[in-house]
Order: sequence, then structure tokens, then C-alpha cells
Amino acid sequence: MSDFVQAGQISAAKAALDRLRANMKLTIKGKDGVIEQVVICLVAGGHLLIEDLPGVGKTTLAYSLARSMDCTFSRVQFTSDLLPSDVTGVAIYDETIKEFVFKKGPVFANVVLADEINRATPKTQSALLEVMDRARVTVDGEAHAVGTPFMVFATQNPVDYEGTFPLPESQMDRFLMRLQMGYPQPADEREILRSAQLAYDAIALNPVVTRSDILQLQGLAHQVFVEDSVLDYILKIVTATRTEVEFRSGASVRGGLALKVAARARALVNARDFVVPEDVTELVGPVLAHRLGLVRQTSDALEERRTVVAALRRIVASIPAPV
Repeated sequence: MSDFVQAGQISAAKAALDRLRANMKLTIKGKDGVIEQVVICLVAGGHLLIEDLPGVGKTTLAYSLARSMDCTFSRVQFTSDLLPSDVTGVAIYDETIKEFVFKKGPVFANVVLADEINRATPKTQSALLEVMDRARVTVDGEAHAVGTPFMVFATQNPVDYEGTFPLPESQMDRFLMRLQMGYPQPADEREILRSAQLAYDAIALNPVVTRSDILQLQGLAHQVFVEDSVLDYILKIVTATRTEVEFRSGASVRGGLALKVAARARALVNARDFVVPEDVTELVGPVLAHRLGLVRQTSDALEERRTVVAALRRIVASIPAPV
């Protein structure tokens, strides 16, 4: 073990994470890889965007995570008529005390499910920028902290669907990871048909980790050791995206930092106190793909995503991993 994390902390973290994953698997069938990536994002202290076709379980996944933790939870259904104040809150004049009082919006929760985020207008989408970056809301010049831990779990349908507004690059950059669910395998879908309910809020899950557990896990993730050779490996990957002819522009410095943070969290999720190259390669797609755009844009969002991921795979394959 390194000087950063003690052996007992690693074993305690593994026990908590095993409970969390096992609990989520009670409702999310056949998506162990997706569940692991969701847990990695949580441990890294980041925000998560799930982008996929309607009806494949995006909301159920978010709800299963929230219900598995003893934390506050709120859900915002994003629509075209939703206002920024409907999300963040608003100052209301109180006649009894003759002054304005801030009424908190649904963003004041440990886990916020932003359902179908790209159905809201850009103005309402931008209301999440500050809170995702700083975990606070500023109204009438006064800052209000939303508390810790804080995670925005957003879902969206592909942008080529009617009635959607593509998230701007500045908004996409606030998400640590973007994942896809995909269709379940036939055996898993049969199990879903046998036991699942249409209403996601009918899911009955008991919390298996506490708010304190989550904060401790996030603190430990920041202490996971990253060797210089792995840092150089991350830098080479990020730099290569800036010369890739298919991309309009490469990954930013924030993108490289995000890859490092996520790799640390993956190491902890896999009961290690140090990062290995595999932690980086396994997360290049989920962490960097949504931060990159193609020179030749297409109206098919799913096809564009596949092209970006394929280019990232070529970059990773061309760079030798440290040994």
C-alpha cells in the first residue's frame, strides 16, 4: 500500500461499493458495466449524462442509484416551458417579515435527476452551469450552497429527436462522464418483463450506503496515487486528440483533469490505491467523447457518437501504455 491510503480504508471502501453495486443490480438487469461506470462517476464526485433512446432504463438507473444511498433526492422533468427559477429557486417577498426570502428549488438535493435535460431551452439548461461547477446557486447576488455530496444525474434522448435542444459545449464539459445504456440481452429483458413495473418510482430499494460513506469514498479517491508515467500517458492521449483530423478541436485541459479524476475513482472502485494504465484506457470514451465534435457534423447524433468513439480507440491503440 502507498503512503496515501491505508489498507483498512481500501477494504472498507470495497465493502461499501460492493453493497451499492449489488443493490442497484436488483433492478438494473444485465448492465453490470454501466453500473460500475455510474459508481465510478459518483466516487469521482462528478456529474453524469446518460444519452440513449427512450425507454431503455435511463431514469430507472438514476432512481436505483439515488434510492441505494441515504441521501436527499429530487427529480426535475425538463420541458420547453421550464424556467431557470423552477430549477434553482426564487426569492419571494414575505409580507410578515417585510423582506425577500429565498425559496429553494429542486436542485437543492444530494442527487438531482435532470430528466430529459435537452427538452429544456438553452436558458434553462444554463441555470445548471454554476451549480454543477461550484455546488451553489446565486440569486440576487447571494450564494446558496446545495450541500455535499452533490451529483447531477441527467438523461437525454439523442438530439436528432424532435423537440430537443442540443446541450452547448460549456454545459457538456460540466459532465464528468457520458454513458449509454443500450438494449438488454434477451435473457435480461425477459427477467425485466417478468418482474419490472412501468413506473420507475414503484421500485422498492433500501439505502445500503450513507451520506458519510459517499463523502469518505470521494475523499479517498483524491488520495489514490498516480505515477508520473501514467500522467504522461494521459497527457499523450489528450494531446493526440488535438491533432486528430476528424475532430474540430481537441480535449481541453479540463478534459485531461477529468480523465485523471475518473481513473483515480476507478482504481478505488477496483480496490486499489494506485492507478494503472487500464484505468485510463477504459475511461477515455466515457470521459472524453462528449467533449469532442467532428469536423464533418452529421444530423444523426448516434452515428456521430460512434465515429468519435472509434477515433478515440484509434488514438489509444496508437499510444503505448506504460509498463
